[in-house]
Amino acid sequence: MILPSRRWYLVAAGLGLLAPLALLRPELALLLLAADLVWVMAFVLDVWRIGGLDLAAFPVSREPPAAFSVGRPLPVSYRWENPGARTLTLRVREAVPAPLEPAGGPERRVVLPPEGLREEIGYIPRRRGKAAGGRLFLRVLGPLGLAWRQGRRELPWRAIVYPSLRAAALRALPAQAQRRREAGFRNLRRIGEGRSFESLREWVPGEETRSIDWKATARRGKLIARQYEDERRQHVMLVLDAGRLLTAEIDGRARLEAAIDAALELAHAAVSHDDNVGLMVFADEVLQYVAPARGRRALRQVLDALAGAEGRLVEPNYPAAFGYLAARVRKRALTVLFSDVIDRTASEAFVAQAGALRPRQLPLAVTLRDPALERLASARPADADAAFQRAAAEELLEAREAALAELRARGVLVLDVLPDGAARAVVQQYERLKRRGVI
Repeated sequence: MILPSRRWYLVAAGLGLLAPLALLRPELALLLLAADLVWVMAFVLDVWRIGGLDLAAFPVSREPPAAFSVGRPLPVSYRWENPGARTLTLRVREAVPAPLEPAGGPERRVVLPPEGLREEIGYIPRRRGKAAGGRLFLRVLGPLGLAWRQGRRELPWRAIVYPSLRAAALRALPAQAQRRREAGFRNLRRIGEGRSFESLREWVPGEETRSIDWKATARRGKLIARQYEDERRQHVMLVLDAGRLLTAEIDGRARLEAAIDAALELAHAAVSHDDNVGLMVFADEVLQYVAPARGRRALRQVLDALAGAEGRLVEPNYPAAFGYLAARVRKRALTVLFSDVIDRTASEAFVAQAGALRPRQLPLAVTLRDPALERLASARPADADAAFQRAAAEELLEAREAALAELRARGVLVLDVLPDGAARAVVQQYERLKRRGVI
């Protein structure tokens, strides 16, 4: 597509304003007509000079970072090659992946010298997620500055934006120091009762008979016992409910975002303590599953899954999700359930399924309190409408507390926290359980 430039329009408008002079002085008519023809020919010449450019294959490449993190701007490098021998002026507008925003605005001007140019553009990640984009809309200015040639260049780009990693990074050094203090780098020997088989030895009178290995005893003709050692590396399984309960907003932010931040903090802490970490995201079906593993690779897999987690306005299918989990996680694990409850009736399925994880798993239910509802329940009413609102809020909170009490009665640990403090509270609870050795 060819478009006249602003310069061409201004001069053409000036010639148009001079046209009435031909009525007053007829001898100027030919001169004005000649000026118009020259200006049109200049436009055609400018168009011809840029007509050979193939904008669909314009030589440009992009070097984005592997991933972004919410709230942390990063530069993206562009390498522009000039297909001609003269300097080109371009206007560039890019279809940026949805979670990102260019720091300098949606459009930029590039002056491309004959030797090419390396350009860096800062991008601000506004929210987590995965999205595709990258189409470039180009306009190239003719050498006379009279015409633009417009086209588009397909340059696919799939960007991934992780949840904010800032808090996890600040925790990294203290967590490593604590891991060393707790001797998490090695297995501690304990004779008799333990979790991980270590070796066989002769049974000693006075020890519990359940440690005797009867097959080995039959082979050797004397009592042989199994010897175990404590497992310092445990499983931490993060289970995230992406159904309708966590799509509701608290102070303008979805509950799901606070739950994801807390899950990320806990995953980082578990990896720092050399534990295995896994993840399951579900709604009416299982949306993501990451098998428990250790190290940075496991943390990266959890990050990838959390980046793409989206809430759904559907009723969660707790029986299907917990059945899926039970079939794949057979070892004892700290199973952290990020969900919410309303009352004993509405949350009956969640309460029953969470309680059924005992005794093989150690379930920890993390629920998010609503500060606006709590403020309403404690506010002094100014009129009859406010009094009714306060009574309704108090009733909702009482019903919710009854559901949480039912969870505790079934052996589920409950952590009911405000969204802003969820991440810190979850990590502290995990570290307390580690110190007590109950995982």
